[in-house]
Amino acid sequence: MRDVILKFIDELKYEKNYSKCTIEAYLKDLDLFLEYLNENNIKNYNSIDYQDIRLYISYLYELKYNNKTISRHISSIKSFFKYLKSNNIIENNPCTLISNPKLDKKLPKYLNFEDTNKLLNAFDNNNYLGLRNSLILELLYSTGIRVSELTNIKVKDISLKDRTIRIVGKGSKERIVYFGEICLNLINEYLKNSYNKLNKNNLEYLLLSKTGKKINDREIRAIIDDACKISGIKLHISPHTLRHTFATHMLNEGADLRSVQELLGHENLSTTQIYTHLTNDKIRKVYLNAHPRARR
Repeated sequence: MRDVILKFIDELKYEKNYSKCTIEAYLKDLDLFLEYLNENNIKNYNSIDYQDIRLYISYLYELKYNNKTISRHISSIKSFFKYLKSNNIIENNPCTLISNPKLDKKLPKYLNFEDTNKLLNAFDNNNYLGLRNSLILELLYSTGIRVSELTNIKVKDISLKDRTIRIVGKGSKERIVYFGEICLNLINEYLKNSYNKLNKNNLEYLLLSKTGKKINDREIRAIIDDACKISGIKLHISPHTLRHTFATHMLNEGADLRSVQELLGHENLSTTQIYTHLTNDKIRKVYLNAHPRARR
């Protein structure tokens, strides 16, 4: 039965261009599901019905998984059974009536302007690796791109004249993101002083590791950790924190929600709307300062 799972994973990898992290999560989730099926002597996907899926979800709760993790497992299974149905491996999809548990909405963590500037200025740009690290941080904050999108930027994707980068996002969807003068200067400096030293293997990718390979997510997270230590920021910051910071700062400075949605590459506006909660303090201040009846 696992061979079918691996074919599904290949489709996610080669046809749908899912990120490495997403593919690993799908495989981990489906392997646990397969283990459960084997323990319960279920040997055929066609024999699985709605009740079997419900019992498996109960099993996940028994494992003390939280709602967020269970929701991810359910999404993995639903996608898998959709694949099975579309490839005529099963006659009926047992997940049709299965819904994900309701999740508590957690507001994204973001940095204020002061801490953002500290972080972006953590490294010494006179050092070729420090310059690369500064560019990584600046690109994440200036464009709001995902870390997986950052690692896949090729030099040819960048237009220095227009200050744009062509990004290939989730599901191989392309979009254009923009950057400002500070980022432009860092890119120019990096290409002039760091790129040739790092590009030992003549690769197309913009950001490279010490060994001349394409930089990976883990290395970027380590760079951000180093920046936090150098700048004295106590918060745990991930690449996604800078994406949240980009969106929040854009909205606080007057950008409209639809534009931020396009820049972030969100398919649905509802995904972007979570950032409006973060700007409520600013709206409150505007109201208190502007409305005649609100002034003291």
